[in-house]
Amino acid sequence: MEKWYHECFDYVVDNAMKVKKPCRIAIAGADNENILLGAFHAQEVGFGTPVLIGQAYKIKPLLERLGLEGQKYTLYDVPATTNCVQYAIDMVKSGNAEILMRGNTETRDFLLPILNKSNHLLLSDKILTHVVILKMPNVEKPMAISDVTICPTPSLEQKKKIIQNMVRALRIAGKENPNIAILSLVETPSFHMRDSVEAATLVMEHEEEPISSCNLVGPIPYDLIVSKEAARLKNYDCPYCGEFDGIVVPDLMTGNVMVKILERDTGSSHFGVIMGANIPIAITSRSGSPQEAFLSLAAAAVMSLRM
Repeated sequence: MEKWYHECFDYVVDNAMKVKKPCRIAIAGADNENILLGAFHAQEVGFGTPVLIGQAYKIKPLLERLGLEGQKYTLYDVPATTNCVQYAIDMVKSGNAEILMRGNTETRDFLLPILNKSNHLLLSDKILTHVVILKMPNVEKPMAISDVTICPTPSLEQKKKIIQNMVRALRIAGKENPNIAILSLVETPSFHMRDSVEAATLVMEHEEEPISSCNLVGPIPYDLIVSKEAARLKNYDCPYCGEFDGIVVPDLMTGNVMVKILERDTGSSHFGVIMGANIPIAITSRSGSPQEAFLSLAAAAVMSLRM
């Protein structure tokens, strides 16, 4: 069987295979080529079963074109007047699926039902954040970036939750006690740059009372995060430069653009999950690769083992 993903993600996939029975994957708006390919590959390796939700007249021809019409799946033909995301959520809530997955739905349309407290998906002491874990060609190990979809301009308290969610996501990828960088333009706090001051505040508070089980550094620019040589040249004394496991970005725009540039221009392999909910949620770009969808589902399957 062809291996779709970088070997650094073996831990995630190997642990996904430990589910007692394949997780039923409720795909909200299943008329997306690469998401279907990723979901059916999850079925092929044994940890997922596709539950396709959407308009049948769009989904069936796509399955035929991809040669998947003969595979095992369940299809719920939902009319355009019905919110397919809420339909998928209801399936998970009723025990008819274990994983919620974004299909061919816009980000806003996917998130709004999830954030509706009537669905009881939010935990009282957490926020939802989208964590992306990438393997960049020029960096030895995977790197997590968050938040890239949900929190436009996170507050200081929200950044604490983002750090906690990132640590949880990195545990799924096999990393305990990760090194987390709080990204900024500068490495010295400047009152002209709120994010740099907040980064310094977070580190100070973390030293007094740990936010999570991690090593936290900030403010710190990107070059120092990924390069020991840059740290040497700048005389920046930090043992984690070039060894960071995660980057907390100052705002959603920064994180989203970073991930798309790294994906498109460096060929990074990656996956994303939503952390902070009490059900596993897999989320990928609608233009993402089948590998991305597959890895996101693997991570969600690992999450299902821990809930």
